[in-house]
This record gives sequence, C-alpha cells and structure tokens, in this order.
Amino acid sequence: MKSGTIIIESFDSKILKNNPLKDPTLRKFPVYLPPSYDSRKNFPVVYLLNGFTGKGIQNLNISFLSENIEERLNRLITEKIIKEMIVVMPDCITKYGGSQFINSKGTGNYEDYLIKEIIPFIDKKYKTINNSNYRAVCGKSSGGFGAIYLGMKNPDIFKLVCSTSGDMYFEYCYQKDFPKFVKYISNYGVGNKAVSNFIKKEINFKQPKPGYFHDLINIIGMASCYSPNPGAIKTKGYNFDLPFDIFTGELIRNIFNTWKKFDPVNLVEKYKTNFKKLNLLYIDVGSKDEFDLNIGARIFCSKLNKSKIKYLYDEFNGGHFNIQYRYDNTFKLISDNIK
Repeated sequence: MKSGTIIIESFDSKILKNNPLKDPTLRKFPVYLPPSYDSRKNFPVVYLLNGFTGKGIQNLNISFLSENIEERLNRLITEKIIKEMIVVMPDCITKYGGSQFINSKGTGNYEDYLIKEIIPFIDKKYKTINNSNYRAVCGKSSGGFGAIYLGMKNPDIFKLVCSTSGDMYFEYCYQKDFPKFVKYISNYGVGNKAVSNFIKKEINFKQPKPGYFHDLINIIGMASCYSPNPGAIKTKGYNFDLPFDIFTGELIRNIFNTWKKFDPVNLVEKYKTNFKKLNLLYIDVGSKDEFDLNIGARIFCSKLNKSKIKYLYDEFNGGHFNIQYRYDNTFKLISDNIK
C-alpha cells in the first residue's frame, strides 16, 4: 500500500492581523493526506495541536527510534489500526511561546483563527467530510488543553476530543513555578523592569539560553493568554499581569482567579451541555507527569462524573516528555468513534 503525503500549506490570516505581539499573520503548517486521497471519496479530519513553544511543522521532526507523525499515520493506516484520515497541524505559536488556542487581548484571537479561518479553508480546499461527526481535535500538553477548550466551546465543530497530558488544575501545574519565576527574574533587574528586560534580552534567536529560560517564558506565555492587560504596556513595558508580586512572590489572588476561569476543572459545569454533545472525550495522562497533570486529570474526571458526562480515561506509566507513542491510542479512538 502506498504512503500518505505531506503538504506544507500556507495561509495568511485576517483575524491575526494587528495582533498585540506583532506575530506574523502568514503561517505555514503541514497537512497529512492519506494514501488513497486521490480517490473520489472524502475523509474525516483531525486537528493536531502542539504543546507550548511548539508549532505544527515540528511533528515532522525525525528522531532516533521514534516515529514522526507521517511515519506513525502511515503505519497505523497500513496495519488497518485506523481509518484513513486527513490530519492538519496548525501553527498557533506566539512571541511568548504559545496562544493556548484561546482568544486573548494579550496574544490574539487564536480560537477564532482556527474555527473561523483554518477549518473553512481546509474544508474548501481538501476532500474533507465537512461534518462535526467526522472532525476531531487532539493534542498534548498545551495542545491537550486546547483540544478540551476548543471542543467544549465548539461541539458543533468538533465531536471528537482527545487530550494527552493537557494543562488543568492550575494550582498544581502552574502555581508551583511562581517562586522559580521570582528567583530567576531577579537576574534581569527589579520589578516590572526585570520582566521587560528579560523579554528584550532573551526572546530572540540568540543562543544559548539560560537553563531557567523555560521557567520564565512559560509563566510569561500563560499570563499573556490568561491575564492580558493591554494598557500595561505603557506603565510596565509588557501587556499582561502576573498573578504574584514580582519581588515578594505573594500570590495576587484576583489575577490568579482570572487564570482559573480558563482551567478545565472549573468549566465542566458551565459547559456540561456541550460536553454531552461529544461522541468522544478521551483523557490520557502519565502517572509520573512532571507537572502533576495526572492530578488535574483525576479532578477533571471527577467533575465529569458528577455531571454524568461520558468519557474515556487512561493513566499510563510515564511522564510528560517523549510520549508521542500515546498518539497511537488517540488516533485509534478517533477512528473507532467516527460516526
């Protein structure tokens, strides 16, 4: 059986025009077309979302003893483990590392970008089955969060939602990194000036980066998504609020509460009706996750149980990194649950 094909697609967004971070509106991203794409039939579509600091094209990376997405999909289809499907891998990265796939005054309207631009573009150009029963969204880490968020808000677009190690229960997965931020940001000055200096000095292509770079950029990236403050650019030098005092580290509860409004564990009740419209809700996480996302997943599932929402749950023996092999389960479940 012949292999699938990767097309590097290009799309210039109107929705991202004039985005706050002046990130490029023209994005390139891979689209996987299954082996029999040239036939007369149309295919289901899966949107695969990347983690923080990732973009779709990184799924094509070649590494020793690990399949990239093209090799994985070719194998799964050839071995008849999954049905043939189109897989779209969008680029939703920002200057600060990621968009969390939400609309934010700090980064841009990435939910609208995907829902109102990329999906219609794909459905118009490719042989898709333009029906929510045949459209899935999945991803890992921030991509897993994005899959849950987009799925629960848009069940008329996606009927199949899969999250691998998705961000949830922010008290554990983010809050414990606040003290690290306070400690390391002092290398760049005091107060708001330190954050502004870090952004100017480190968010560029100069290498090497300090070992604590991710501890800082991760919190900045999340703050730009969850607690944007466009007016602060004049007073602070950046356009978001941090949920803690930069010098003392004391939690600023009203700002952290703004973050928690995006936490999936706090949104089950609000979107209960939407969750119940899904044909598949799959939660997958490692029992040794370095960001304690297995705890968040357990809490999330407990909330699902209370709301009588159907889901599938796997807690595997592993951590957060180098777990692309879990996509075998994701794509099989999507394939099995396509109506």
